Amino acid sequence: MGAQLRVYKRRIQAVTATKKITKAMEMIAASRIVKAQRKVAASKPYATELTRAVTAVATGSNAKHPLTTEVETPTRAAVLLVTSDRGLAGGYSSNAIKAAERLRERLASEGKEVDTYIVGRKGVAYYGFRERKVVDSWTGFTDNPAYSDAKSIAAPLIEAIQKDTAEGGVDELHIVFTEFVSMMTQNAVDDRMLPLSLDEVAEESTRMGEILPLFDFEPSAEDVLDALLPRYVESRIYNALLQAAASEHAARRRAMKSATDNAGDLIKSLSRLANAARQAEITQEISEIVGGASALADATAGSDK
Repeated sequence: MGAQLRVYKRRIQAVTATKKITKAMEMIAASRIVKAQRKVAASKPYATELTRAVTAVATGSNAKHPLTTEVETPTRAAVLLVTSDRGLAGGYSSNAIKAAERLRERLASEGKEVDTYIVGRKGVAYYGFRERKVVDSWTGFTDNPAYSDAKSIAAPLIEAIQKDTAEGGVDELHIVFTEFVSMMTQNAVDDRMLPLSLDEVAEESTRMGEILPLFDFEPSAEDVLDALLPRYVESRIYNALLQAAASEHAARRRAMKSATDNAGDLIKSLSRLANAARQAEITQEISEIVGGASALADATAGSDK
């Protein structure tokens, strides 16, 4: 076997092994998408009823609560960025980071300082490489988040928005995550969670198609808001984590399918080159045999004379 043919054979073996790995990762990601979608669907009834309760309190009372009252001149905002712990998911994390950067620039143009909180090793690595300050970060669960993870993330954010800005608090709370639309479409979005906009609350109520009843609050509307709004934040973060997980699996499946297809195309190309090299070797060997036979025949004919 010639040197060129051996090179092609080794490359085909290497690409074939890579193709098996990417195909396996594609199948794993596809199976996890279904589980993630089920979790998103299962979380909706709780989120819907919680939103309904918060809507009722916010619109059915004149309570002035720090989590629903707009600050006249906000000067500081917290941004929670949700990325992935692992790579091989195409532009999933980079798209979320770009959306966070656009949000940061917009908030800065409004004269607000930004405190960054990050979920996922990719986001932590991005900010760490650029030596940019991160207030807090969480890793290790992006592909399969639990409600306890959302609670641990929500706690410092709620604490920050309840503090005065002079004490290190914030006036607004934003979240950037990847919204799962379909298996082929995932969009990086930014959303303001707090303070709760009463206009958005009314819109949410209309979207649910319900007329909210009037309630008497015991002991007070403020106490009810104290109890409900932290749960509301946890629910919003949990839903964002679930949608981000489904989006991550979909992006990884798409990336691995593309890698598998490219590996198949490369194997076909290398196989054609190997066949051409083998054919060239065979042709050369035949030419050498024919040439040798012809030389031997000429030598024999000369000796007979």
